[in-house]
Amino acid sequence: MSVNDLRPGTTFMHDGNIYVVLEQSFSKTGRQQGKVTVKVRNMRTGARTEMTFTGGEKVDKAIIDRVDVQYLYNDGNDAYLMDVDTYDQFTIPMDTLEWEKNFLTDGLMLKMTKFGEEILGIDLPDKVEMEIVEAEPAVKGDTSSGAQKKAKVQTGWEIQVPLFIKEGEKVLISTTDGKYSGRSNQ
Repeated sequence: MSVNDLRPGTTFMHDGNIYVVLEQSFSKTGRQQGKVTVKVRNMRTGARTEMTFTGGEKVDKAIIDRVDVQYLYNDGNDAYLMDVDTYDQFTIPMDTLEWEKNFLTDGLMLKMTKFGEEILGIDLPDKVEMEIVEAEPAVKGDTSSGAQKKAKVQTGWEIQVPLFIKEGEKVLISTTDGKYSGRSNQ
């Protein structure tokens, strides 16, 4: 595919790496050939970088599959996932899931990204429901607006919650910033 066709969200291969386009711009000065500048994220390492191509260059399009999977468990070294359509099981090393492991609970539905047979990673839902397993007691009289206390969820992740949240309650946590998002409906 031509680099002129690169748009945000497009995936392509370059120098043996798989990239997803985050931003794209085109510039042309005088009689020179146009230049396409793209900000990209390496889908294997997560590193962000900027690349510049001349207008007529070509790159290989990378076909990325997104598969619905269910998180089963982890054994400390690997996370085990199951394809919800075919019941195939996959493993992903836990050290590649540094952020995600804070929100992985048994039975959680995820999207897994694959390039051919290579697993590139998982995408968490926007919010996850988790149980509070430890919460500091609310101090009587400490009711200034927006007062919060520390709490720990079942994965060990620590968050700030409003004073009325107690141990055993289920709360929603945003997976983008890891913060309390509200009470669960259940």
